[in-house]
Amino acid sequence: MLMLSEDEVRDLLPMNECVDVLDDLFKEMAAGTVSNMNRYRVPLPRGSMQVMAGMSSANGATGLKTYVTGAGAPSQMVVLLFDLATAAPIAFVAANALGAIRTGAASGVATRHMARADAKIAAIIGTGSQAHTQLAAVAAARPLDRALVYSRTQEKRERFAAEMAAELGIPVEAVATAEDAVAGADIVCTITNSRDPVFDGTKLKPGTHVNAAGSNGWIRREVDDETIKRSALIACDDISDAKIECGELIWAAERRIFRWETAVELRDVVGGRVAGRPTPDAITLFESQGLAVEDVAAGMHVYRKALERGIGRQVDV
Repeated sequence: MLMLSEDEVRDLLPMNECVDVLDDLFKEMAAGTVSNMNRYRVPLPRGSMQVMAGMSSANGATGLKTYVTGAGAPSQMVVLLFDLATAAPIAFVAANALGAIRTGAASGVATRHMARADAKIAAIIGTGSQAHTQLAAVAAARPLDRALVYSRTQEKRERFAAEMAAELGIPVEAVATAEDAVAGADIVCTITNSRDPVFDGTKLKPGTHVNAAGSNGWIRREVDDETIKRSALIACDDISDAKIECGELIWAAERRIFRWETAVELRDVVGGRVAGRPTPDAITLFESQGLAVEDVAAGMHVYRKALERGIGRQVDV
């Protein structure tokens, strides 16, 4: 079994490659050769253990991701991969970086298929560790001219803007309010742990695409009712999972301003069954909770590259 560290994963999984890997995965999901188990939370004396699993026939692998939250220390995610043909464990992958990259890449896939082709300006709300990969993924999906960033702390948003400008080679401006970011953007990403909406949906201009990637619990809401009402197309990475974890849509459905029957899955958009952009002026929304099969696909990409380069440490099991 091959063991791979966080640094090795970062080296082996550039964002542009991960966006392509997940694009292929969602096409496979549309074809029906993928299985996915929704996140399960095992209660602990303090916090919970999160377990999620998936299988991709095209990648010849199944696997699980697991980690502990709420224990008073940062989560340490790991992915365990098994070969479908032999049932043998083949890789044990440190997965904090992998999880952040593939979460960003899912937004990149949605942006590729749902944002206007001429989208040039991105806005991101939130400046935590996963905000970097969200903006990098959007930049991989569209040739951005510039980006706008907002978070509640001025120092953090200014630091983030400087870092991402250097990384992406485009102007990145820290702005004073979320509405300043949203009103000037063609693509909006939210990546926070907020319990309350982080921007005013009335400020979205026609034709905007929104990626909401921070919420994975019913109590969290990053986008408001107005954004949901104005969205001509709402796509989820998995509707059954969204009914458990997508706070925005759960709350909206309970208040009858949204019906689950009107949502689609990203696989249907990527697979061509549903047009990702109904009209040029349509507002579109991607709700991302994260799927284990994304970790499997990204993990297998890393695993194959590691074998080719002779990276990692082989251990007996």
